[in-house]
Amino acid sequence: MRPPAARLSALSPPAAIRKLFPALAESTDVYLDSAATTQKPLPVIETIHRYHSSRTANAGRGTYPWATSLTTRLARVRERTATFIGAAHADEVVFTGGATAALNAVALSWGLAVLEDGDEILYSPSDHASNVHPWHHLRGLLARFGRRITLVPYRTTEAGQADTADIMAKVGPRTRLLTTSHLHHVYGGLTTLEELRGQLDPRILLCFDCSQSGGHLPVDVAELNADFAIFAAHKMFGAPGTGILYCRRRVHDQLVPFLPGGNSGVRLDATGLVPDAMPALLEGGTHNIPGILALGSALEVLESFDVAAIAAHSRALTERLIDGLRPIHGLEFLRGPARVPGAAGYGIVSFTLDGITATDLGFVLGELGFLVRTGLHCTPAAGNDDSVRVSTHIYNTADEIDRFTQCVMTIAEEVT
Repeated sequence: MRPPAARLSALSPPAAIRKLFPALAESTDVYLDSAATTQKPLPVIETIHRYHSSRTANAGRGTYPWATSLTTRLARVRERTATFIGAAHADEVVFTGGATAALNAVALSWGLAVLEDGDEILYSPSDHASNVHPWHHLRGLLARFGRRITLVPYRTTEAGQADTADIMAKVGPRTRLLTTSHLHHVYGGLTTLEELRGQLDPRILLCFDCSQSGGHLPVDVAELNADFAIFAAHKMFGAPGTGILYCRRRVHDQLVPFLPGGNSGVRLDATGLVPDAMPALLEGGTHNIPGILALGSALEVLESFDVAAIAAHSRALTERLIDGLRPIHGLEFLRGPARVPGAAGYGIVSFTLDGITATDLGFVLGELGFLVRTGLHCTPAAGNDDSVRVSTHIYNTADEIDRFTQCVMTIAEEVT
């Protein structure tokens, strides 16, 4: 039996879409924090419940039907995930504990093994901490062994995108990795690095943090020319604690085991640990089985809506949100589509309001039924101010955006 989502689409009535997400169906609050985590549809919830309530077993170990059927199902989710993100091969898909774990896997299984004294990594200090802290951790670890690498920061444009001109000015003969957010988690700017095609040495690896774009707009890792790409399942209708790490085949021979131990891609002989094939090389221990199964259900829901239609819906809501907030006295947009005329929006807008802190504004909005994110949004770069972030998905409506902007306008009139 197909899940209820298969009978819905992005054109379905808002009430029908909302009903698919139980937490929304039972509440009158307006959820505007999908960049932090998305709501979970019924098929995902039911998949997790079924794993724990019926034929619970481990995968990749037993030969009895409960275990072997799970092994087969996980393999099918891996294949489906590869298709969903545009990977050419299923062995390029690694299941991790989340986006942070995936980026640390790149740093530790690739960086520790490959980087030499004097090598460089280009990164953006304004990116999410998950795409900043692992590289600093890697630099510190390598320094303990006498290898000094340099982290070269590049700028972000007013549109909230990676500044490709600044990147090209900083790329050098020792650049080994360029890492960037695909969709920025605060600014909502989309970075594809398309402007750099043909200009970068092909030996420079490209890493895209797709935590905010996965499940929100179409992502094709081959089109991005990515060597590594990272996704967070809980931001694409899936469960927390599950991530996707895409590793292009051309880098497989540069990787060392990430989690050697039980059920990992290594074997022991007289010389020590001998690496096995991908993706087991970067996986170890018991998989987050319910999380991976739930990811399969989440992908089916996303495909039933059509991710391109989700992106179009979010663009329309972003334009409406910006138009509604722009006239408010004392409101200032952070970088992103609101700062650049004609720029496309992808469901993320951040702002501040004179006369009230972002934290207090978020509290007031929450009391009035509008659930938004406030603070630094896991951005470690110094100089960033607290802000309010609004982020949307397929279950949000134009009416919700209009009521939200009217609420902010009323608050602004009272505090300014």
